[in-house]
Amino acid sequence: MSDRLDYAYMGGELDLFALAKNWKNYLKNRIADYIRGDVLEVGAGIGGTTVALNDGTARHWVCLEPDTILALRLRDRLRKFTGYSPTSIVVGTLNAFASDRCFDCILYIDVLEHIEDDRRQIEFASRLVRPGGHIVVVSPAHMWLFSEFDRSIGHLRRYNKDTIRRLKPDTCIEQNLAYLDSIGVLLSFGNVVALRRAIPTEIQILTWDRLCIPVSRLVDQLSLGAVGKSILAVWRKL
Repeated sequence: MSDRLDYAYMGGELDLFALAKNWKNYLKNRIADYIRGDVLEVGAGIGGTTVALNDGTARHWVCLEPDTILALRLRDRLRKFTGYSPTSIVVGTLNAFASDRCFDCILYIDVLEHIEDDRRQIEFASRLVRPGGHIVVVSPAHMWLFSEFDRSIGHLRRYNKDTIRRLKPDTCIEQNLAYLDSIGVLLSFGNVVALRRAIPTEIQILTWDRLCIPVSRLVDQLSLGAVGKSILAVWRKL
């Protein structure tokens, strides 16, 4: 992801992952307590996460998307849904906002791994969060799971607890840090060593979402977030 006005997202997986209803519901369950007040969703794409998370409890929801074509699709998608908070769409990057405290929650859902200077990004985001507000990051976990799929959609990295902790701004404290989707580790590892697919099939996505995610929810709880193919980090602004 770049600051260029002509930015175009290289991935082609957004429509597929919009089918992952159980995964989106699981994420909502894990981060709902932090989503309140004025919310900024960075890299909103075509709105799959927006529709899943924006249930009307926030005061105002801002979707930030640098890709103009995706932003148009996002606008069309949101018109079909009702019952959620007043929503705005901004085409651009964080540079579109002044460096003042105007949000209670900033979301990076499968976005930070696309951003070249992730440290600078999170530091800038921290300036936009009001005291007591949160920065919520969900990203792919473990570089040993980096695959052809990651390369094909522009991932620059995957995180572990140590590497993502290094991004915590000095003005924030760690509120939550855990791995998610323990069963998904096996599927991702299989893709790395055997399948080596650049893009999963619809059947693979639905199988993972319908069969594996319900099991992962239970195993994640029992293992206290010790293993998973994704990582959740939440920082609270002091």
